[in-house]
Formats: sequence, C-alpha cells, structure tokens
Amino acid sequence: MKTMLTALALLILCPLATAQNNASGALDDLIRPQDYRAMRASSSAEDINSNGDDRSIAKGETLVLGELEGPGMITHIWCTVASLDFLHGRNLVLRVYYDGMEKPSVEAPLGDFFGVGHGATVNYTSEVAAVSSYGRARNCWWKMPFQKSARVTVTNESATHDTISFYYYVDWRKMDSLPADTPYFHAHYRQETPAQPGHYVILDTKGRGHYAGTVLSTLQMETGWFGEGDDFIYIDGETTPSLRGTGTEDYFGDAWGFRPFSTPYYGVTLYDGVFPGDRVTAYRWHVQDPIPFKESLKVTIEHRGSVYTDDGTKLASSNERPDWVSSVAYWYQTPAVGFDAPLAPAAERTPPHRMLFSSDMTWRASQEDKVEKGDYQITYRPTTSDAWIEFDFDVPQDGTYQLNAALWYGLSYGVYQPMLDGKPIGEPVNFNNGADDYVWFPLDLHDLKAGKHVLRFEGRGDAPNMRPKAPRGNEFSITYINLLRLEDMKGYHELMNKLLAERKAKEAK
Repeated sequence: MKTMLTALALLILCPLATAQNNASGALDDLIRPQDYRAMRASSSAEDINSNGDDRSIAKGETLVLGELEGPGMITHIWCTVASLDFLHGRNLVLRVYYDGMEKPSVEAPLGDFFGVGHGATVNYTSEVAAVSSYGRARNCWWKMPFQKSARVTVTNESATHDTISFYYYVDWRKMDSLPADTPYFHAHYRQETPAQPGHYVILDTKGRGHYAGTVLSTLQMETGWFGEGDDFIYIDGETTPSLRGTGTEDYFGDAWGFRPFSTPYYGVTLYDGVFPGDRVTAYRWHVQDPIPFKESLKVTIEHRGSVYTDDGTKLASSNERPDWVSSVAYWYQTPAVGFDAPLAPAAERTPPHRMLFSSDMTWRASQEDKVEKGDYQITYRPTTSDAWIEFDFDVPQDGTYQLNAALWYGLSYGVYQPMLDGKPIGEPVNFNNGADDYVWFPLDLHDLKAGKHVLRFEGRGDAPNMRPKAPRGNEFSITYINLLRLEDMKGYHELMNKLLAERKAKEAK
C-alpha cells in the first residue's frame, strides 16, 4: 500500500516537478552573463508623462506593434484589448514577418494564438502562454529569433467594430549575431467548418525543424463526446506514421473525456460540455518533447465521437462527426516559410451570432427611475434586493438557440436569478466582487418560437460575500444579449439525422 501511495503521489506531483525543474533552469541562467541588449516595442505614449498608452484599431486597419532590426529574438508578447466586439479574439489577427518576407510566418487569430479558441475569454496558465483578467490579458514567451528583421502586426478584421483600446508589449533581445542555422518560430491557424471526411490536418510543412505545440478547438454540432479521434504524425514523408495516438484527450495529456484544467505543458482552457453549440479548446506544448524532422512534417487528428439523440438515445460510439474544428500549429524550422493559403475570412471564423445591445431593447423595471441607459449598456441601481428588470427581444424564426449575455460584476452588485419567458435559467448568480468586470455569461440552449421573448433578472437578496464596510447595493448591469440559432450552422444534427434514417431503414426490413 505504501508503495502504491508513493507512486500515486509522484503521478500527481509530476507536472509540478516538471515546472519547478524548468524554472530552476531559468533561474540558473540568471547567474550567467547576458550577452544581448534588452529592447521593447510597446504602445507607450510618446509623451512619457501621459497615461494614454493605448492604440485604437479601426475595422479593417492594421496596427504595427514593432519593426525590429536584427539580429535579435522576441522573448515575450503581452497585450490587452478593450472592445465591444465580443469575438475580438477571432477577429483580431496577429502576424509576424521575418527578414523582409512579404508573407507572414506567424498568422493566427489573437485568442487562438494565445491558447483560447472561439473568440472566448477565459483564464489559464501554462509554461509558454497564459491568460488572466477574465481572458483580457494575454501573454506568451515563445522565443522568435530572426537574422535581419521582424515585423509584428495586429489587424482588426471585424466588419462591424473598431477596437477601442489595444495595449501591448513586444519584449526582444538585440544581439550581435545568431548561428546561421537558427530555426525560425512559426504558428499557423486553419479550420474546417464542418470538419471534412478523413483526418483533420493541423500542419503540413516542408523543411528542417521541430514541432513545438498544438492548440485545437472544436465547436460541437452533435450531443455526445467528440474526442474519440486519434492523432497521427508523419515525419519526413513516411506513409505509416511514427507517432500514433489513442484518443483526442490522450494526446492532450488528459483521460476519460475533458474538463477545464491547466498544467505547464498541456491542458483544456475551455470546455462547455457535450451539447451542440458547446465549445472546447485544448493545448499541448512539445517543449519537453519536440518532434524533429529533416524534410517534412504532417500532423493530423481524426474527428470521431459518440452521438446521442435529444432524448438521450445513443446512436453511435465512434463515428466521424461534422463538428467545426480549428487549430494553431507551432513549430520551428529553417528556412522560414510564409503562408500561401489566405486565412479564412473573419465572417467564416465565427458562427452567425446575433448580438443585441441592451440599450436598444425595450425594457421594464420594478424601479424605473433607477435605470441608467448608456450608449451600449443598461445599469440598474435599485434600492431593494428583490427588484427586477426585464428585456424584450425578437426571435426571427423557430429553432434551437444558444442564449448568452454580457453581464457585469462589481463591488456594489447584487444576486439575480435569470429568467426566460417566466422560467428560471439555472441558479441565482452572485454578481458581487471587488472589481468592475464584464464577462460572457452562458444562458443555455432553448427551443424558441419566432416572435417576442422576455429575458428577466430578479433580485434574490444581498450578496453573501458582501463585506461589512462595502457599499451596500443591488446593482445589475448588462451590455448585450447574444443569440445563436444552431440550425443556421452547417453540420448541426446532420449526422444524427443520418443515423436515425439508417436505424429506421433497418427496422423496416
């Protein structure tokens, strides 16, 4: 028993020990001379006494984060965004060009590059990338060497929203020289909406280098577990892959399905669940186990899983699924390559969401004189903890809708129960915390008929975490609600309907 417990403890502590060992190596570097000049390109204002350190990016415009003269190496990128575009993580695109190349060697939506897909805003921590502040502060420590120059840009590809504020740091090292065979860092986004029959290709490249990481995102089109697909990695043109996997969660270091977690080198940054419209993002950094190649590398994964009907009947255990799949591949290689295939347009990188600003909606409240209407937001400051406020919204056609909202947390906020057409959605929500933050708030799937519906928030008493000297309040604030009709998404229930038809045909015989 003692031996078993010791082995179990080692398994549990393994990720921590690995992180500590890597940190020790970085600490060891600090006692050695550093033969470079520390440099930074940032959004800092030209007037050093000014606090206006942000940049705006109009829709369709590109912001140059840095024009760096080499030899050198980017070691850290940080950024944060203020935008009314709740999908800015998919609509802002990061690109890096090396040594005067016309085509980028790094090209990915901002959120995906930093490890969170779908334009989502969530927190996680790993060895080479981390996100905090409710998904708004993004960091990475990928080393990006270059011989002559590096150009770093962010483009706002949204068709509807300007980026109000974009703050950034690009920390880099100015060096006297780099070895001629130093490989270049690459990152490339691709997608299939829905995934096509066969293996999904994460990377297919020619050259000499080593594979460094994967971010895989799935928007599910069926009820069930999507991750029965195995990974297959082909090195130097081989027809039988040297690296073969046993399941999607296994490649990403997990087991028996997914749940949100993060470790230094693998994790799941986003996991909504097993229903249509639910989102998943997982990462796997090959920092401790890079995959070298001399001529070429092809990284693929199957997209297989179970399928259930809406009433819970299991139709399949491991069928190819028409989920929406996207990915970022990270690798080093020489020579640097630029990407010929254009990035999928912004409108094709996101589902057909319908965003309704609360300030444009018809509303009613138990204390209407306590409602403040801003340009995009409604703020309610009632004097009682049982107050309510409600909003009318129109549904254009019958369907299954994913309902979400942008709701605020703050120091004087209260506890509210979300209601749809008079029925509660989940449990009461405590919106009270020590900082003003607005977050994407899921309000579940609903079968809605065309016409008017009512989203209501009812007060449920004082917040239990209210501190004695904090401002007493029952505040509530909402920026928008969002509707996504699943029938508008290609692939939704296509497989389930096919399997049901096959079952009926078999029963008929």
